[in-house]
Amino acid sequence: MANPRELGHSGLHIAPLVLGGNVFGWTADEKTSFAVLDAFVAGGGNTIDTADVYSAWAPGHAGGGQSETVIGKWLAQRGRRDDVLIFTKVGMELGPDKKGLSKAYIKRAVEASLQRLQTDYIDLYQSHKDDESLPVAEPLEAYAELLKEGKIRAIGASNFKPARLQAALDAAKNGLPRYESLQPEYNLYDRETFEHDDLSIVQASGIGVIPYFGLASGFLTGKYRAEADLKKSQRGASIGKKYLNDKGLALLNALDAVADRHSATQAQVALAWLMQAPGITAPIASGTSPGQVTELAEAMNLQLTADDVAALQAPTVAAA
Repeated sequence: MANPRELGHSGLHIAPLVLGGNVFGWTADEKTSFAVLDAFVAGGGNTIDTADVYSAWAPGHAGGGQSETVIGKWLAQRGRRDDVLIFTKVGMELGPDKKGLSKAYIKRAVEASLQRLQTDYIDLYQSHKDDESLPVAEPLEAYAELLKEGKIRAIGASNFKPARLQAALDAAKNGLPRYESLQPEYNLYDRETFEHDDLSIVQASGIGVIPYFGLASGFLTGKYRAEADLKKSQRGASIGKKYLNDKGLALLNALDAVADRHSATQAQVALAWLMQAPGITAPIASGTSPGQVTELAEAMNLQLTADDVAALQAPTVAAA
């Protein structure tokens, strides 16, 4: 494993890059997914992030669970359960009675995830989004039981408002388990929310951060530079609407320059910036081919200079 870092105070030690499992069983079929997982582990990675809802949004995938199922088959066939960490999530809607963070639903949902993953335990079980209809303590009570039963090893939060995250951390001081990680949206383009709202909380509490959309849905790979490029991906339309603007193009120019200096790719530089950013434990990134994942894993060996960081941040500072 490359340069392990502890995730909060969880006792889980992870490589500086986490593999996103959102593509498994969706844009990557089972055979390709297995090859991607093999390449990631071979490149020094040890942590896979998924969710029960992946990929319920795709036609014919109602109910989700496709990603967990693929990962479970890979774990069983490769015999990798003891040396790979599995992070999954609960809370997004899978059906009319399958959503939220009630104690009863969490205890039901974890059993389904365990079955799909073909494992007896989940290393990090995350609240995929806050359930503001409930007190912050209710899911923590469910997690306490699951921790005691050995079905999960640690817990994390994703997409929480700062006040609710702080309230959950405060509730944990009364004998309940603590969220040891936060999974926010954060990348070179999307910096303001995390840096303004969350960074001070995670630094004060010592919880880990595993941001998603580390490559801004692929924009920071550099392959989307004009309207014509947006046809390269199913996500092209949304990428163009959000990122293809003066700020985004300035960022790509900065990435190009830093990548050239290090004989690296734009994606490697964007991920290396995240790995060195304050408060960040490891970004999450996904790939749909072994070659992509091998390239991304190389980011764990890239050390940016202070000048590199300043150049990369200049476009977002100017746009603020």
